[in-house]
Amino acid sequence: MSHNFAPYQDTAPDIERTLSPPATKSPSPRPQAQPPRRSPGAFSPPKSPSYQNNETFFNPGQGWPTEEADDDLETGRQRTLGSAGGFWSRRSGIDLYETSLGLRLDWEACLAYLGLPPAGPVILLLFEHRSDYVRFHAWQSALTFSVLFVLHIIFSWSRILSYLILVGDLGLIGFMTFRAYKDAETVDRFQIPIFGRIANSILDDE
Repeated sequence: MSHNFAPYQDTAPDIERTLSPPATKSPSPRPQAQPPRRSPGAFSPPKSPSYQNNETFFNPGQGWPTEEADDDLETGRQRTLGSAGGFWSRRSGIDLYETSLGLRLDWEACLAYLGLPPAGPVILLLFEHRSDYVRFHAWQSALTFSVLFVLHIIFSWSRILSYLILVGDLGLIGFMTFRAYKDAETVDRFQIPIFGRIANSILDDE
């Protein structure tokens, strides 16, 4: 019988262990894509107008107003101011009508009431032959203020009645001057009761 003289081992013989693969370095994270650099000549969005410049406001439906829109707005303002340039402003429709005296139709019609009626309208009838509009107002003024002149003579003994008739004369002159000027562009004839119909009939018979 053979004897084993190997030294005593209190542990079991080494068993070959399964080794894990060697540790490797983790791959570096993928570099993030950087935005392309903008060249000096590249397009950049326009900056919004300054809040303090010329009272410019943003309209969500139309965007920021352009210089052309500002010019159109300014032109519209000038036209509005020009159309409201006062009582004696220039009106384009007046140029369509000619008069014998070479005056504007509205100015000459106003003279039928401002030219010392009833003498002024009679003189106007002697020289104006082209415009029926002017002749109508001249006839109407001559007839109306002729009757008022007779009333002045009749009631000359009463100072109060004379002043009342004078106030009526001045009010009628102002009102009819306004109507003659306003209606000149459409050539509408504003008729004083009774005297307006007589003036129309005389004008139709000429």
